[in-house]
Amino acid sequence: MICEEDIMSERQPHGGQSLLFLTDEQLRKGIEAMFFAYRGFTADPDRILNKYGYGRAHHRALHFISRTPGTTVNNLLSILGVTKQSLNRVLRTLITDELVESRVGTRDKRERHLVLTDKGAALEQELSDAQRERMRQAYREAGPEAVQGFRTVLEAMMDHDMQRHFTRMKDSRND
Repeated sequence: MICEEDIMSERQPHGGQSLLFLTDEQLRKGIEAMFFAYRGFTADPDRILNKYGYGRAHHRALHFISRTPGTTVNNLLSILGVTKQSLNRVLRTLITDELVESRVGTRDKRERHLVLTDKGAALEQELSDAQRERMRQAYREAGPEAVQGFRTVLEAMMDHDMQRHFTRMKDSRND
């Protein structure tokens, strides 16, 4: 049975609208697929991180510092959506282990700008390589239309603030 919650608008390539009818069971299967896909997506990096005694929070920090070198602590807080205390614990470890440098801002001395060291860039590369390989294989199996559709779905699921961060990062790298 289809109810109002199962009807969603889907943008067509030529700007038109069509209705997409989804049952609760179809949505549930999509949600479960996302949970299991996330487990797969994080499994390889988790094994690597475990060798160094790090967790996913360290990985996320390394990833976003790599994507936006010189980012401020406040910007990283906004992207990650974690508490200052939680981020400080992660950053303290990454700085102590010489994976990240914290530099005093040139305009505002209170700001701390974060950059990866060579050692941090190497670890981030190792983690990203594992995830890129998994994504590359999945994309190959799914095909180009599915890849574009998947990205469209992911972007549509983002909160407005996250879309803003994503767009800024995408625009800064032109990809």
